[in-house]
Order: sequence, then C-alpha cells, then structure tokens
Amino acid sequence: MTTKQRAYLKSLAMTMDPIFQIGKSSMTPGLTAAIAEALEARELVKISVLQNCLDDPRQLAETIAERTRSQVVQVIGKKIVLYKEGKDDKKKIILP
Repeated sequence: MTTKQRAYLKSLAMTMDPIFQIGKSSMTPGLTAAIAEALEARELVKISVLQNCLDDPRQLAETIAERTRSQVVQVIGKKIVLYKEGKDDKKKIILP
C-alpha cells in the first residue's frame, strides 16, 4: 500500500464510527471471525480498544491484521483502522 493510498483510507476512516470494541477479554476467536466478516463486507473497519483492555493497541492491530489477512491503516491512541481489499467490485473502495 502506498502512502497516498494510506492517506486516502485515513481520510475515509475519519468520519467512521468504531463498529467493534475490544475489552478486558481481549482477542477471542469469535471477535476475530466477526472482524473478518466485517472486512469482507465493508473493506474498511474501525475498532476501539476500551480502557479495561490491558493489551497494547498497536500489538492488537498487528495480531488482528495477521489473523484476518488485512492491513493496518493506522493506530491512533486506542483506535485501530484496518483495510482488506474486497472481492465484490460493486462495493469496492477505489484507491488512488
């Protein structure tokens, strides 16, 4: 992913609300599966890491990206943005 593409995805993520929250139970197989499904449907997903989660958000982002075969767009504070190119051409985000 180029820096221009990453910047474009960051701008799209600015207006999004987080659709997942990671709490004290941290990463569960069910959460990983749900995030993978959301990435297939949306391509761009924002995740919030709650205060009671003791894990490092950057490490969590890398773990989720590895398990879902996606890319980390950014990690700011306790917010994670992931991108995975979709297969459906109609819903595809066109990268510059």
